[in-house]
Amino acid sequence: MAFSRVALLICTVIGYFVIASAGNFYQDFDITWGDGRAKILNNGELLTLSLDKASGSGFQSKNEYLFGKIDMQLKLVPGNSAGTVTAYYLSSKGATWDEIDFEFLGNLSGEPYILHTNVFSQGKGNREQQFYLWFDPTADFHTYSILWNPQRIVFSVDGSPIREFKNMESKGVPFPKNQAMRIYSSLWNADDWATRGGLVKTDWTQAPFTASYRNFNANACTVSSGTSSCGSNNPSSSNNAWLSEELDSTNQERLKWLQKNYMIYNYCSDTQRFPQGLPPECNTA
Repeated sequence: MAFSRVALLICTVIGYFVIASAGNFYQDFDITWGDGRAKILNNGELLTLSLDKASGSGFQSKNEYLFGKIDMQLKLVPGNSAGTVTAYYLSSKGATWDEIDFEFLGNLSGEPYILHTNVFSQGKGNREQQFYLWFDPTADFHTYSILWNPQRIVFSVDGSPIREFKNMESKGVPFPKNQAMRIYSSLWNADDWATRGGLVKTDWTQAPFTASYRNFNANACTVSSGTSSCGSNNPSSSNNAWLSEELDSTNQERLKWLQKNYMIYNYCSDTQRFPQGLPPECNTA
């Protein structure tokens, strides 16, 4: 499609309140598991996660965030990655946690990756939307972004929005707004469910599987000892413009186009899963 061959513009708002600058994984992240399978390279400019039959690996952010506009460039596991999952997400802790998920479900060589998204609020998820990507995510780095402010969560790929989850507390839908979240990422084996519902198993002769990360950037409010770096979170401040950012008409049309052409599952259309009625946030009328 012509759209898929055009470089998609990434909107940049001048004057953002930048908490974490791009480019140094030593500064921004801790490797948390994997027994040496995760590596920070190139003076902190590159991070790689690896998976073999014995273990996967993962990392987490040093900072906790309460609202932000967060970018990360990923290059996914190439070749036959069936059974593997590369997860990149924000999450709080506890029994009623909040979470904002990107998960990349591996594939057989030549088949498309599935990009899986979900939003948890107060421990409740079941809000999956899945997409095919309009490019090969293993051939080069691409930017995966989360805008999270008090009004909405927007998932974007290379600057183009693919999903918006609005604050619908007025309809009784909990919205993630009170719990600080860290950034997490992991590469792990999920061949019991990830590829065609678990029908296709991981081919360990292809191991180790490796995913790569670079150019992290967070325009965000960090939280330390219960105090936000953004103070009063005043959306009118030019430094915190993203706190009230919304999709303009161009991006609304782009979102609709991408969902029409690349969305392969939407929980808001799954009446078999919700026979008693779709969740209230699905009714946008």
